[in-house]
Amino acid sequence: MAAYSTLLRPLLFRLDPEAAHHLVIAAGAHLGRAGPAMRIATHVDDDSLATEVAGLHFPTPIGLAAGFDKSGTAIPALAGLGFGAIEIGSVSIDPSFGNPKPRLWRIPADDAIVVHYGLPNDGVEVIAKRLASIRVPVPLGVNLVVTNRGPGAPPLKADQIIGEYVAAAKRMAPHASYLMLNLSCPNTVDGRDFFADFGHLDACLIALGEIGLQLPVFLKVSPLGGIGGIEAVLAAADGRDFISGFMFNLPPVKPEGMRTSQELLRGMPGAVSGPPSARLAEFCIRETFLRMDRKRHVLIGAGGIASAEDAYRKLRVGASLVPTIGWIRDRKVS
Repeated sequence: MAAYSTLLRPLLFRLDPEAAHHLVIAAGAHLGRAGPAMRIATHVDDDSLATEVAGLHFPTPIGLAAGFDKSGTAIPALAGLGFGAIEIGSVSIDPSFGNPKPRLWRIPADDAIVVHYGLPNDGVEVIAKRLASIRVPVPLGVNLVVTNRGPGAPPLKADQIIGEYVAAAKRMAPHASYLMLNLSCPNTVDGRDFFADFGHLDACLIALGEIGLQLPVFLKVSPLGGIGGIEAVLAAADGRDFISGFMFNLPPVKPEGMRTSQELLRGMPGAVSGPPSARLAEFCIRETFLRMDRKRHVLIGAGGIASAEDAYRKLRVGASLVPTIGWIRDRKVS
């Protein structure tokens, strides 16, 4: 950590944030063969941290969240860092370039970033072939989403959106330990609002149930629906045994109480990732935990994890797993 804080981090912060992100992913792709050796030094072997979720063994509840390795190009190296799980994506049926640049900003006053990537990824065919040759020492999650075809693309019809989720799930299931259905991406039009209509959610789950998935499936949903939204999601999942649990996405609005000026934030479309997102995430986790069938469902608790204390707080309010984009011990943006 000292080497990161004194050497690597200052160098990365001289770069545009997206350029820094791509540089780290490229380095990870080239370091893949070193992953097993790296993990010897970084892995955690402590029964008090190990957990079983949906029939999968996690050596620690701290995993790498989707959004960092979007197309699964650096999985072995990332597993070598000691995470208890790796989740890649979001992955769509077709390749996507995502949103126009700029689409990633640092906001140091809040120890956070604003993300407006818009789901760039290589598409399921390329990524499935990539995963076929990879063996991962921890559970591998694949986060699935509808394709972002860019500004000006005609909106998809309901059956097209649902069809994309079903086709992506069928293609990626053989290569994943679990699937995460991203049903509320804050940075695309089709992804943000479609499942706010719970009739659409019900139709999607019916279609997914018909393909006979044999691995755990989690639903990543909007945090903005309040208690009514939570209860509607739980009702939609009721009776569908292939749904193992839930996770809450970042909201498409800026959280209240941020230190970064509103004038600056107005020039940054997208969702805030980092400590400002913690309060809403923990409200959703707590309220869902109180209402869900805990014998059938679990919660994956992301949002604002910047220290061990942050992760523990998520576990205390009801999460079983705690994915993070960056493990930030000194509470600085990474």
